[in-house]
Amino acid sequence: MAETGLFAVVRIRGSIGLNKARKDTLNMLNLTRVNHCVVIREDPSYTGMLRKIENYVTWGEITKETLEKLVLKRGRVTGNKKIEPEKVKKITETILKDKSVKNTPLKPVFRLHPPKKGYKSIKVLYPKGDAGYRGEKINELLKKMI
Repeated sequence: MAETGLFAVVRIRGSIGLNKARKDTLNMLNLTRVNHCVVIREDPSYTGMLRKIENYVTWGEITKETLEKLVLKRGRVTGNKKIEPEKVKKITETILKDKSVKNTPLKPVFRLHPPKKGYKSIKVLYPKGDAGYRGEKINELLKKMI
């Protein structure tokens, strides 16, 4: 487990040909579109959900530095407005303490760009492709997408 106790989950595939159970799981995690990212706590119920949809998402343990950068660059509040830089530190600390984005003014989803230089393969599991669990390497992918 990483020191943050949080997973960053990024959707990498669309919903064509997806069965209802997997589609519902993606909706419960607020991953409605490709390149959307959510931050969730590490716990067995979330891990089970991620294993169910591992061919459609990639996830791993996010570091504090990457979380700060994600909140600063891609975090949005109501009205689709950016976060003021002086509030980023406080919001990040709240997320780390509560293990959730719920008690912050942020929207639950971070909308990311496609990664620079693209994905390797969205149909094959990591490390040969991009889907599935990738551990600490999620931070490298997020830096390419922010």
